[in-house]
Amino acid sequence: MANLHDIVEGVQDALGNLTPTPVILQEESTAHDLKKRLEWAEPALSIIDIRDREAFNQGRITGAMSMPMEQLDEMKSTLQPEHDIYIYAESDERAHEAAEMLRAAGFKAVTHIMGGLDAWHEIGGPTEGIQEDGIPPEANAYNVVSRLKTEHDVQEAGKAQQAN
Repeated sequence: MANLHDIVEGVQDALGNLTPTPVILQEESTAHDLKKRLEWAEPALSIIDIRDREAFNQGRITGAMSMPMEQLDEMKSTLQPEHDIYIYAESDERAHEAAEMLRAAGFKAVTHIMGGLDAWHEIGGPTEGIQEDGIPPEANAYNVVSRLKTEHDVQEAGKAQQAN
């Protein structure tokens, strides 16, 4: 019997990719990966911002929780171990370090968002915070054709990576 992922892919092939594909979390994710999950309202994920509290208050991905790197070890008990965890920071290296720390603590589904908040801004992802309120998204954020093409390219690259 085929697994759920294979069944969904078969249906998507038949219907032209109208349904979301269950996510197999990798060590690194793109902002598009997270945005797609949020747009499809996929449950059971946590978004962790490990920057300091001041940076978090200035602007963050909507729904992110603040867990500064220095406090991550003591705050990890507030996380749901069965949830997929997306981490971002001021740098990919720092986010990777935090993801490794959580994996070492027994969390299985942990990834970091490559490019962090800057990558999130580039794709027009929803944000909140002091600086974010009142700042309109970039003009390209409303270019639906461009965004769909970019998302399609990212999906195809992901499929090619999984095939290898």
